[in-house]
Amino acid sequence: MNMLRIAGLMFCALWVSCTLADTPDGATIAQQGNGHGAAPCMACHSADGGGQAAAGFPRLAGLPEAYLRKQLEDFANGTRVNATMQPVVSALSDADRDAVALYYGKLPVPAPAPVPPLRDDVAKLGQELATRGRWSDTLPACEQCHGPGGIGVGDHFPPLAGQSSVYISNELQAWKQGSRHNDPLQLMQHVAATLNDKDIEAISAWYAAQPVTPPKEQQP
Repeated sequence: MNMLRIAGLMFCALWVSCTLADTPDGATIAQQGNGHGAAPCMACHSADGGGQAAAGFPRLAGLPEAYLRKQLEDFANGTRVNATMQPVVSALSDADRDAVALYYGKLPVPAPAPVPPLRDDVAKLGQELATRGRWSDTLPACEQCHGPGGIGVGDHFPPLAGQSSVYISNELQAWKQGSRHNDPLQLMQHVAATLNDKDIEAISAWYAAQPVTPPKEQQP
């Protein structure tokens, strides 16, 4: 009887060990890649997950896990298109994507890169669009979905504060041109189609200048 118990315990220990060994580690993938063709995430998104503002690589740290997971899935199935991300995501397994989303979702939000002061006209237009919209064009305020100051709302409306103006502008243009179409109820497609280039410049610069508010679970 004792031998059977010992054998059973050894089998359980071996099974747990093998299971853990097969579970991808998000930190390892982020820092080293997955060993199967996916480059390290930090190569574009920085070691702290803060992104690279000048290059338009977005902040991932502190974004909702479910949002990150959906974006990876959308890159894989082509509903979100990016020449850099497509080959990376294609080399990630479903378990890899889960691990990466979990890892970045739990990272503390780093301080964003400083941005130069906004011109008065840019700041005024950006704030108007963000907080009031332009109802003459049936354009709602950005904060109706993304929250006051662009802090983000739930899993589907990510933070805009703390992202670079280059990244925000690029994504708005992608929605406007139809190369990105993975938003809930096509809300962003309507919004982006209503914005002109001056609007996009202003709203991108305004949100990039807003202070970052960490998720509640990261606040002291």
